[in-house]
Amino acid sequence: LGDIATWELPAAEIQGDLVHTAACDDLAAAAAALAAYDVLLSQPPAADVRLLFTRAEEIGFIGAIAACREKSLPADARIIALENSRSFDDSPIGGGPIVRVGDRMSIFHPGLTAAIARRAEELSGGPAQPMASQKLTDRPWNWQRKLMAGGACEATVFCAYGYEATCLCLPLGNYHNMADLAAVQAGKHTTTPRVGREFISLSDFDGLVDLLVACGQNLPQASSVRDRIERLWTERHAVLDDGE
Repeated sequence: LGDIATWELPAAEIQGDLVHTAACDDLAAAAAALAAYDVLLSQPPAADVRLLFTRAEEIGFIGAIAACREKSLPADARIIALENSRSFDDSPIGGGPIVRVGDRMSIFHPGLTAAIARRAEELSGGPAQPMASQKLTDRPWNWQRKLMAGGACEATVFCAYGYEATCLCLPLGNYHNMADLAAVQAGKHTTTPRVGREFISLSDFDGLVDLLVACGQNLPQASSVRDRIERLWTERHAVLDDGE
C-alpha cells in the first residue's frame, strides 16, 4: 500500500510525427506551457503571464477547486487551461492544437475563446476549417476549434467560480492508455482489449507552443459577435432596400 503502480510499457519514442510515451495526459500540456514560458522570458510579453500547476485533476479537479477557493488567482485573471483530450474523427491527431470551446459539463468563456481563436487565425492565415479556396498545404500552421465533449477540464471549474477561462488542448491517442478504444467500444475489436502508450502529434505540440507564445505576447479582447454582425448589416443592408 502506498506504492505507485504504472503499466509496464515500451520506452518513449518518436515515430515520424507521433510521440509515443507512457503518459501524454497531461504531461505534454505541462511541457508546452514551460516551453512557451521559456520563449516569453527571452522576449518579455506586454502582459503579466504566469503558470499555475494544480494537482488531483483525475479525481475531480481538486487542485483547481482549491486554487479558486483560496483565491490563488487574481480576480481579473484570464485563464487558459491546458489539456490532452481524446481524439475523434472530427478532431484528428495532426490537425493542429485545438481551441476548445467547451467540454461535457460546460461552455467556456466566449470572449476569451474568441480572442484566442483570433490569434490562431493570425498565425494560420484563416479560420480553423480552411476556406474552400484553400488547400491544407497552403496554410503555414493548422489549428482546430472544437467542442471536446468526451471529458471535462479545469476551465469548467474556473468559469464556475467566475473567472474568464477557456482551454487549449492536444488531440490524444490511446486515451488513458486504452489501446484501440474506438473499436473496443464499438465491439469491433479482434483481439483482447489491452493497454498501450498514449500518443500525440509533434506538430500539434509545436503548434500549441506557438499559440501559447502568441497569446502571451498579445491577447487583446476580441470583438463581440454582435459587433461583427452589426458590421455585416452596415456593409450589406442595401440588398434589402425596396428602391424607395
